Amino acid sequence: MSEINPPAETVPFGRRFRRFLADRPLIPLIALLIVIVLVLELLRPGIVNERWIANTIKFAIPLAILAACQTMTMLTGGIDLSVGIVATMSAFIMATQVTTHDPAIAILISLVPAALIGLANGIGVGIFRVHPLIMTLGMSLIGTGVLQVYQRTVIATGSEVPTILSWLGTGRTYGVPNALVLFIPLAIMVVFILRRTGFGRLLYAVGDNERATRIAGVLYWQVILALYVLSGLLAGVAGLLYVGLIKAPSLSLAVPLLLPSVAAAVIGGTSIFGGRGGYTGTIIGALILTVLSTLLTVLQMPEGSRRILFGLIILFVTAAYIRITEDS
Repeated sequence: MSEINPPAETVPFGRRFRRFLADRPLIPLIALLIVIVLVLELLRPGIVNERWIANTIKFAIPLAILAACQTMTMLTGGIDLSVGIVATMSAFIMATQVTTHDPAIAILISLVPAALIGLANGIGVGIFRVHPLIMTLGMSLIGTGVLQVYQRTVIATGSEVPTILSWLGTGRTYGVPNALVLFIPLAIMVVFILRRTGFGRLLYAVGDNERATRIAGVLYWQVILALYVLSGLLAGVAGLLYVGLIKAPSLSLAVPLLLPSVAAAVIGGTSIFGGRGGYTGTIIGALILTVLSTLLTVLQMPEGSRRILFGLIILFVTAAYIRITEDS
């Protein structure tokens, strides 16, 4: 008797569709961004034009840079809660130093505290094994105190935003935001680091299985030290760009961007448990949050209601995205 082979098991369409999206995680993010833009246009016809797109990109770029810090640290299973105050420090120090120094010198001076806070975070997390959340939160509080003390010493000097930063922050050339001159190379650098360098592969490896990387001979503390210094410098750059956009340095300039930077990374597909994610999705996540903020403004919601709805939407979008792209 000839054997009768049982028919091959048919994979349900829903499962095949989820696998398709899991292999192409940017598709649901781009689709969501388009849906939010369409809803905004329906609510206020004509709002989506060249000028609105340029303004959206300008406000999304500083958030996307801060979200790059979260993406890289979250890949290792960590987080950086100091990026908001680091960005604020760099912006405030630069704006006060530029009154007595050349703008280039003032910018370099402003990045020193950013690197030092990143170094302190790296030493605490990588060498002394302090949990990243506790370490970066502690450094955020220390940075806030230092900035307040510094503000008292320069209160009589005034502040100024250099022309180059105003040009980057608010300017447009042929309708294209000038900030892209800085952001595009920076984004390419981050993507290249994560995808094409040994350092990037180590970030994924540490987040996926720290013990295995130690057994393989990886010096964990060196990876973490370099990571948090890089995160601090990126946060400093974000602060400089943001003050060029806002043109009003303050002691809380970029602090409100802290939690949205975490949300942008999570919405973009980066796992808070480490080992999975990428920067391309984070950029789209930053755009989604920026357009979503505009949508809530158009709806003329009170500030409290806006924050509640904003948080609920972030939770829903993140849960739905993870549900869609994770193949069970």
